[in-house]
Amino acid sequence: MADGDVDVGLLNDSQQQALQTYLSVTNQETAAAIPLLRRSQWNVQIAIAKFFDGETTDPVEEARAVLASSPSARGSPSLPRSSTSSNREPAPRIVPQPENRPTYQPSLILSILFTPFNALYRLLSGSLTLFGYLFPFLPRLVSSLSSRNPAAGPRRNTTGRRALSPRDTAARFAREFEEEYGSHKLQFFEHGYAQAYDLAKKDLKFLLVVLLSPEHDDTTTFVRQTLLSQEFTDYVNEPQNKIVLWAGSVQDSEAYQVSIALNCTKFPFAALIVHTPQDSSTSMSTVARITGLLSPSAFVAKLQTAITQQSQALDRVRASRAEQQASRDLREEQNSAYERSLAQDRERTRQRKEAEAARLRAEQEAKAMAEAKEQQIQKLTQWKKWKMQSLPLEPSADDKDATRVSIRMPSGERVIRKFAPGAGMEELYAFVECYDLLQSGEDASGVSEPRDYEHHYSFNLVSPMPRMVYDLAAGGRLGDRIGRSGNLIVEPLVEEDDD
Repeated sequence: MADGDVDVGLLNDSQQQALQTYLSVTNQETAAAIPLLRRSQWNVQIAIAKFFDGETTDPVEEARAVLASSPSARGSPSLPRSSTSSNREPAPRIVPQPENRPTYQPSLILSILFTPFNALYRLLSGSLTLFGYLFPFLPRLVSSLSSRNPAAGPRRNTTGRRALSPRDTAARFAREFEEEYGSHKLQFFEHGYAQAYDLAKKDLKFLLVVLLSPEHDDTTTFVRQTLLSQEFTDYVNEPQNKIVLWAGSVQDSEAYQVSIALNCTKFPFAALIVHTPQDSSTSMSTVARITGLLSPSAFVAKLQTAITQQSQALDRVRASRAEQQASRDLREEQNSAYERSLAQDRERTRQRKEAEAARLRAEQEAKAMAEAKEQQIQKLTQWKKWKMQSLPLEPSADDKDATRVSIRMPSGERVIRKFAPGAGMEELYAFVECYDLLQSGEDASGVSEPRDYEHHYSFNLVSPMPRMVYDLAAGGRLGDRIGRSGNLIVEPLVEEDDD
């Protein structure tokens, strides 16, 4: 029957009841009410919403009307209660707008001043509420006019559901879905639509958006027979298909805004969104729209067809990104290798500088030690020459009181010399110290004592049998300590190295 027919007698009982309910609310003419109910599949709530909120153009219904009016379509079986569209449409990124705004709490003075106005507002509000109760179509009409005004702001929450963050809203939907339909294997995305949108765009995946209306008659059947079917679950969960599943209820603000952005006019609704490089390098498009009831095999087939059509372009983008990533990895590896080589060169340079500095320090220290040793030797020689001048001459052979000492030098030479009876141990030590200069016959006249020099004898005079050390520090005269004669050995002092 064509939409223009208004013969009420051809309607069945349920259709006539729906018509009477619709007319009692809208007061619309029967000739215009029947086509609207047919386009709404005789769902009174949808028809009333279309009447007050405005009816958007449904391309599927237009296609059905064209097919029904064409001669080739007449007499053919009716179309199934589902539709799909594969034309690419821009898919916007929806960020949910907050529904609850902070309320301003006036001060006490302002509250007192505005008390009369508040009382008047309450009186008018109560009168309008009563008027709306008597004429129920007026509030819907005002709501319809307000919704068509762009400046009216976001939709008010009339479901009583608490507005949550996108993540909490997704968690609430998953929890309610499981409570309603039992445990399942579907892997719903656990964040908001915008995050799922960004993930699909970044990783070149397919974003499958499923929007459900709990008030729709086909929702339960669609979920149990299609969404929860093994065929659909296996296909969506297959990693090779690269599908991100995001679902929501239009009772929630975010899902409602997504349904408006995706031009959802019929439930159940599903849309497949993917990056379309043929449009632009950043575009995201809706490549498939599936509405109404479908069998699992038909639903999966439509998804598979849309995915197959877009896979080739996505594969090229993935290959290009893989090539770019490989180039970046290669550059990073080259930069890392260069940095490592540069670090090694710096380390070698540092080691060379440290070795060179250590060598220069060692040379300077050796040179300083050599100069100090040479200066020590010079001062020692000067001291010996100075000391030679103060050594008394050897007593004559006729001096019977002289002390005769036989001294064995470190070289093995034995030296015999007489000392005056009153000579001290210092004279004996000085003789041994200056013996080499005395033997050389070098002239030491006029040599002064070296400055900043304190002489220390590097040997001890020891009597072999019995062993006795004639220490200079003990002092005394030779005659008192050695007697008239003695045999002594020059024993060098050995300095022990510190461990």
